[in-house]
Amino acid sequence: MTSELAARAAEHARLAIDTEFVSERRYQSLLCLVQVAVPDPGRPEGVRTEVVDPLGDEPFDPEPLAQALADPAVEVVVHAGRQDIGLLRRSWSTEITNVFDTQVAAGFLGFGSQEGYESLVRKVMGVKLRGSEGFTRWDRRPLTKQQLSYAADDARLLLALGAELERRLAEVGRLEWAREESRTLEDASDTRDAARSYERLPRLGRLDPESRAVARELAQWRELAARSVDRPPSFVLPDQALVEVARRRPSDRAGLEHIRGLPQPTLHRRGDKLLEAVARGLTRAPPPPPPEQAARDPRDAPLVSLAQALVRHRSMESGVAVELIATQAELAVLVAALRRGEDGHGLRVSSGWRHELVGGELRELVAGRRQLGVGADGRLTVVSSPGA
Repeated sequence: MTSELAARAAEHARLAIDTEFVSERRYQSLLCLVQVAVPDPGRPEGVRTEVVDPLGDEPFDPEPLAQALADPAVEVVVHAGRQDIGLLRRSWSTEITNVFDTQVAAGFLGFGSQEGYESLVRKVMGVKLRGSEGFTRWDRRPLTKQQLSYAADDARLLLALGAELERRLAEVGRLEWAREESRTLEDASDTRDAARSYERLPRLGRLDPESRAVARELAQWRELAARSVDRPPSFVLPDQALVEVARRRPSDRAGLEHIRGLPQPTLHRRGDKLLEAVARGLTRAPPPPPPEQAARDPRDAPLVSLAQALVRHRSMESGVAVELIATQAELAVLVAALRRGEDGHGLRVSSGWRHELVGGELRELVAGRRQLGVGADGRLTVVSSPGA
C-alpha cells in the first residue's frame, strides 16, 4: 500500500499527511497512526485516503513514503505540522521537503495564525468534520471504527484545503510568502538533547563553576535514565531538583534525602547512580557561564511601541496575522540593534517576506525616515519624514 501511495504522490507531485501520536509520560512521542491522502482522479472526490498503522500486526514498510516526503518535487501538505514533521523525521529517518502548512497559509489570508483544522475546513471548504477523537488512546490496539474514521477524516480534505488556500494566496500575491514560511518547518525536530536540556535549566547563572559541571553531568545522566524507562526527563529528575543537587553536590544518600523535589523512586532506585553522576561531574572541566542577556535601554521603549504600531497597521492592511510578522521581543531586538549602528539584516523581521511587508519600513522608522501619524479619518498613517 505504501508503494502505491508514494507512486501516486510522485505522479501528481502532491501528498497530504497527518499523524496521531502519544506523548504523555513518554521519553519521546510514539507514532501511532499516519494518515495519507494522494490525488486519485478515478475516485469520486479525486483523492485516495489511507490510514497506515505502524503499530498494527500487518508488516509495514515506511521507506516508499519516506522517500516521497524527502522528494523536493512532491509538495507535502500538512496542518500545524511542526510536531508531525519532527516525529516523522525521527521515526522514519527521513527529511521532509517542499512543505505547505495550511495553518501557516491561513495566517496570510486574514485567518488567525493558530486556526484549527476543523475550523479552517468549515470556513474555507464549507464542510463540517465529524466529532473529535483527538484525546483517545492511539497506542491501544485494536482501534475502533470511530478512531479510524476520525483519523481518515483528518486527512481526507487536507489536499483540497491546501489547493484552495494556494489559489486564494496566488490571487493576492502571497503564495510565495506562505511557502517561504512553511519551509521553516522542514527542520522541525523532536529529538531530545542533553546539551540543550542543560542550557535551559533555571537559575543556571547562579551556580558556581563546580556546580555547573555537576549540572551538565546530571543532565546527561538524566537523559540516559529517562530513555531507558521511556519516561520524560522530569519524571527521573525535575529541573529544579537537578539544579539543587548540583548546587549542594551531595556525597551520600543522606544528602540526597534533604533535597526538596527529588522524586522518591529516583532516590530509592537510582540514588547510587545519581551520586555517581555527581562525583563524575566534580571531575569534569566546568562549562562557561551562560551568556548574560543584554540589558535593554529603557529609552528604546517608545520606539518599540511605534514599531509595534507599524506592524499592526501593516497586518490589518494586508490581512497577514500580526503573530506571523514579529513579536514584541523581536522588535525590541531590532530596535536595539539599529540604535547601536548594526544593520539588523540577520534578524527574522528584516529578511524574506517580512522585509518586503514591513521590515524595510521598520528600519526607516528607527532611522527617522518614516513617521506615524493620525489622518483626517482618524486612522494611522505612515509617511516619509520631511527631508528623508
